[in-house]
Amino acid sequence: MTRGWPVATVGTERGTRRRRGGRRAGVLVAALLAAGLAAGCTSGGSGDDGRGSPQESPTATGPDGRPLPPVLAVKIDNAPEARPQTGLDEADVVYVEQVEGGLSRLMAVYATELPESVGPVRSARESDLELLRQFDQPLLAFSGAQSKLLPLIDRAPLTPVEPGSEDDAFTRDSARAAPHNLYVRPHRLLDDAPGEDALSTGFRHGPAPAGGTPEDEVTVRFPAARFTFTWSDADRAWKVSMDGTPATDSDGDRLTASTVVVQDVTVRRSGFRDFLGNNTPYTETVGSGKATVLRDGRAYPAAWDRAAAEDGTSFTTGDGEPLNFASGPVWVVLASGR
Repeated sequence: MTRGWPVATVGTERGTRRRRGGRRAGVLVAALLAAGLAAGCTSGGSGDDGRGSPQESPTATGPDGRPLPPVLAVKIDNAPEARPQTGLDEADVVYVEQVEGGLSRLMAVYATELPESVGPVRSARESDLELLRQFDQPLLAFSGAQSKLLPLIDRAPLTPVEPGSEDDAFTRDSARAAPHNLYVRPHRLLDDAPGEDALSTGFRHGPAPAGGTPEDEVTVRFPAARFTFTWSDADRAWKVSMDGTPATDSDGDRLTASTVVVQDVTVRRSGFRDFLGNNTPYTETVGSGKATVLRDGRAYPAAWDRAAAEDGTSFTTGDGEPLNFASGPVWVVLASGR
């Protein structure tokens, strides 16, 4: 059975910002951990998107109760010229976001493994700040942002990592044309992966719920992009395709997900535009709504809820029971207008 879901854009926003001076992320992380910091940063943005909340972001702690190193989030280019990407196959969570012109960009989150290289790295968007509030002071690797957005990034409870602040963590591939050739080397930022406990997403892993509808293939459409997930019994995973082409990593291996979440969200206009004058969509990830969870070759209708920006996102069945995800990589497609 094949299903296609469209995605549209609606809405309005704002923003301003100051340039962050360079500082070594590794040194900062070590200082935070040594001090036992519990992510007590709050942002100073306007409150309608949750970034101005006086509450703290969650604190990820290990079995001994000590703060864990942060997760690493990387903004990854998804233009055709950027493919195949590097390091996506080792991400614990991949978020698919809509950007200008109805195109897509990816946010890969790493907690259990640190690849040698990740990229191509591209610029941050305002929506990323709300999305990342669910993690404890994450590192955000990105290639830059427009000047009006930089003050919001500085005030957000995260550690920004860009070429201007961490030159030796980034490298360029001479075989690719800019801007699709910038890569980050995670081991230059973190000595070790923080581990699964740092994934404060709210996701639960465990046995599949009862019911569900058998699905062989599901397509989610953005205005100018589409993603198809095809179930493979042999791999016990969903094979990823982008814009009608099988998605692979830089070694030629097919990208797969154990669980795919198609999350209904509001995508509205922001107060930002790109250099061509296209409005930057703002994806709201705080709130509640419907979702479809794909696992084990079946589709499960679900409800999602994230009461505040510092909370993870919970998914429940029609009976209100927690909906477990399969073990392995999770892809979350933030879709509007299905």
